[in-house]
Amino acid sequence: MSKSDIQIAREAKMLPINEILAKINVPDNAKTFSPMGRHIAKINFEYLETLQDKKEGKLILVTAITPTPAGEGKTTVSVGLSDGINKIGKKSIVCLREPSLGPSFGMKGGAAGGGYAQVVPMEQINLHFTGDFHAITSAHNLLSALIDNHIYWGNKLNIDDKKIVWKRVMDMNDRALRAININTKGVAKDFPREDGFDITVASEVMAIFCLSNNLQDLEKRIGNITIAYDKNNKPIYAKDLNAQGPMTVLLKEAIRPNVTQTLENNPALIHGGPFANIAHGCNSVIATKAALKLSDYVVTEAGFGADLGAEKFMDIKCRKSNLKPSCIVIVATIRALKMHGGVEKDNLKKENIEALKKGLVNLERHINNIKKFGVEAVVAINHFVMDTENEIKSLEEYCNKIGVKVSKCTHWSEGGEGTKDLAKKVTEIADNSNSEKFKFLYDEKDTLWNKIEKIAKEIYRAKSITADENVKKQLKTFENNGYGNLPVCIAKTQYSFSVDPKLKGAPSDHEIPIREVRLSSGAEFIVVVCGSIMTMPGLPRVPAADSIKLNDKGEIEGLF
Repeated sequence: MSKSDIQIAREAKMLPINEILAKINVPDNAKTFSPMGRHIAKINFEYLETLQDKKEGKLILVTAITPTPAGEGKTTVSVGLSDGINKIGKKSIVCLREPSLGPSFGMKGGAAGGGYAQVVPMEQINLHFTGDFHAITSAHNLLSALIDNHIYWGNKLNIDDKKIVWKRVMDMNDRALRAININTKGVAKDFPREDGFDITVASEVMAIFCLSNNLQDLEKRIGNITIAYDKNNKPIYAKDLNAQGPMTVLLKEAIRPNVTQTLENNPALIHGGPFANIAHGCNSVIATKAALKLSDYVVTEAGFGADLGAEKFMDIKCRKSNLKPSCIVIVATIRALKMHGGVEKDNLKKENIEALKKGLVNLERHINNIKKFGVEAVVAINHFVMDTENEIKSLEEYCNKIGVKVSKCTHWSEGGEGTKDLAKKVTEIADNSNSEKFKFLYDEKDTLWNKIEKIAKEIYRAKSITADENVKKQLKTFENNGYGNLPVCIAKTQYSFSVDPKLKGAPSDHEIPIREVRLSSGAEFIVVVCGSIMTMPGLPRVPAADSIKLNDKGEIEGLF
């Protein structure tokens, strides 16, 4: 019987965090980092400032084909690839998002990798970690409290309580809190209004946290958050309540990048974690830039499939931070490709070359999309034990035929040893890459409508986008208010190129209906909601929480 992820993680021989940092030449003193226990640390800003003139390493983005219930494995590939690069004698750091408690106790489980390609200590990372998400939750809800307090004490800003756009948040899946009524009793009963909760990872504070370059930038962006509109429809900002100062104070420690290690004792920076639907779905800019100064190759990931994740990584994160990836890895599994070819999940164990070939249209679409950004792609086959040699060979032959490098990866069972081939191919491409070829999908001077249309037609292969007059009017208002140059962040289902999650493969000529548009004036992007998107998930019928407990030894069981 194979060991569970938590068993493998618990048996890991972790090194003290100062020894991990020594591998990337970080001196062991109070000015460089602050230990958070024996195996976790936060890097200090005063040390990062000393690295400004240091040459940066190469950035490698890990993305994937369109997600299916069969699983793709971006995080395990990211961890395995970084271990593999270190295995071939080069310096690499993996940069990941922090897991949210909601999915950890819900349906998806944790996000620390799996098998022998994990970041550890797995339990802490998947639970409270260094408290960053709690700090973000507190900062967000402080702003919520300040809004209602301002109204209670006379409402000098003339806030229209029907036009408050700032909800509350918590880091848990709780559908009962999506819509609530507040101020129904007690001293505030004269100010009743409708409110609701989003999950913390959907908070604009989280997006700002991950796009800021330093504390000053963080404070400025927080001040620019649009919280409501007054009776004359004039926007009210967080800075109008002087909220940016105390909110930044709450985030002062959280904003420093967290350092942990992989199972093979290689450094990992894990920091931030915005929702990949409603926001840009990448770890923090601060962590990514720090890693680039500290190693030769930085492996990072973007949320969901390449259509949602990689596009946002490049058009939002890279645009805002001047980052440029040198190579992009597209993770594919035989299982997922067969699902895109029409096979049901229960029948995936059977060899089915025909379905696999049919499902390759999904991979091909993602490869072609990546080429539009001027970056070379590599296909990583995340190997499962039930994959047959014929199926692997068929996928490899297809990639060779279209001139894309491909590598079978066995990191789940073999760690970095199972990704050495991928590591060699990726580093070769990265070393020979030309950053001048990198380009965005759209120009920031394009109209907001044209930006949305370009993504819909070129990435999703839609024939058109549709929206009612209210949405079009709202986009014009954003432009008139000076937000026309912002990038757009598409919020739609991750399970299809269309807005219908049942449409697998590579659907074309569909319509992308825009349900609403939201201004994230602090994070500096426009959220475009297409179809039905939840910003507060619910728990499944049988949540992961049902199996999580402490055993007789006081050890955690059931976490995955």
